[in-house]
Amino acid sequence: MALIRTSSPHLHKASSTSDVMRLVVMATLPGLAAMTFFFGWGTLINVVWACLLAVGFEATIIKIRKRPLGFYLKDYSAVVTALLLGLALPPFVPWWVTLVGVFVAIVVAKHLYGGLGQNPFNPAMVAYALLLVSFPVQMTSWTAPFVLNGEGDSWNILGFVDTFKLIFGSLDSAIVDTYTGATPLDAMRHRGGLTTEEVWSSVPVLADGIGAWHAVSAAYFMGGVFLIYRKVFTIHTPAAMLITLAVTSTLFYLVDPYNYADPFFHLTAGATMLGAFFIATDPVTSATSNKGKVVFGIGIGLLIYIIRGWGGYPDAVAFAVLLMNLAAPFIDQYTQPRSYGHAKAKRGLKGEV
Repeated sequence: MALIRTSSPHLHKASSTSDVMRLVVMATLPGLAAMTFFFGWGTLINVVWACLLAVGFEATIIKIRKRPLGFYLKDYSAVVTALLLGLALPPFVPWWVTLVGVFVAIVVAKHLYGGLGQNPFNPAMVAYALLLVSFPVQMTSWTAPFVLNGEGDSWNILGFVDTFKLIFGSLDSAIVDTYTGATPLDAMRHRGGLTTEEVWSSVPVLADGIGAWHAVSAAYFMGGVFLIYRKVFTIHTPAAMLITLAVTSTLFYLVDPYNYADPFFHLTAGATMLGAFFIATDPVTSATSNKGKVVFGIGIGLLIYIIRGWGGYPDAVAFAVLLMNLAAPFIDQYTQPRSYGHAKAKRGLKGEV
C-alpha cells in the first residue's frame, strides 16, 4: 500500500470569518430561547428586526463604498452585531430604538472606522451605551419574568401578536406597566435603605423571579463553553473577567453582607455571562496575547463591579467593555511575547554607569 506524503507544515484548514460567525450565532441560541421563554416574545422580535436592519444598512454602506456586496454580506458579521444588540435590549423596546441602535452599530461604530477588523470599539456595545444614555426610559423598562410559584399560577407574559403590536406602536403603550418590572440589579441598587437580606425577601423580582435570570445566564454560559470547545476564542478573557468579578464581590460581601450582594448574584444577574463570552471576547476590539487577554478581562471585571456599586447605571458590562477597548492597544504594547529566537532585551548590566 502506497503512503501519501506531503510536506510540512501539517496544518488543518483555517476557519473562515463566516464559519466563526455562524458558530457564534449557534452559541447564542440557548440564551435566545431562555430569554423568549422567561420574558416573552419581545427579545425574539427585536433580534429578527435588528438582523433585518443590519443586513440592510450593511448592504447600503457596502454599495456606497463600491465593494463587492456578496463577499462582505456572507461573513455574517452584521448579523452577529445585530444579534448581540437585540439580546441586550429590553423585550418591549420600541422599534425605532432598535433602528437607531443598529444604525449606530453598523454605520458609525463599524464602517466609519473602515469596516470589520478596523473598528476599535465593539459596535454592539457602542450602540447599547448610546441608547442607554439617550433613551433611559425605554432602555430600563424590562419585562417581568415568567415564574411559577407554589400555587401553580404565574406572572403573565404578553402574547406574540400583542407584543408585536406594542413594539411597533399599534398597541396602547400603557399596557407596558402591567407586564414590566425592575431588573435584579436595578432592584438591588435602588433598595431605599433596606439591607440586602430585606430586599431579597420583599422585592418580587428577587424573591420569586431571580431564577429566570439564573437560567438565562446558564444558557449563555453553555453557549460560551461551546465556543471555547470549538476554539473560537480562548478561556483567558472570560475566566479573568468572571474570577475578578467573583473575587471582588466576595471581598465586599464578606466585609459588609448587609450592603453588598453576594458574588453569585453578580455573576448570574444582568448581562455578565453574555458580556464574558460574547462581548469581551471580540477578537477585533480586545487584547491579542494570552497575557493581554487576562489583563483585559481583569479590567472588565473590576470596572463592572465599580460601576454597578457606585456608578450611575445598574448593569455596567457595556461601559466596562468600551473602556477596556480603549485600553486594548496599550495592553497589547506591554504584553506581547517576544519573537521566537530572540533573547529578552537587556535593560543594563550590573555595575554599568
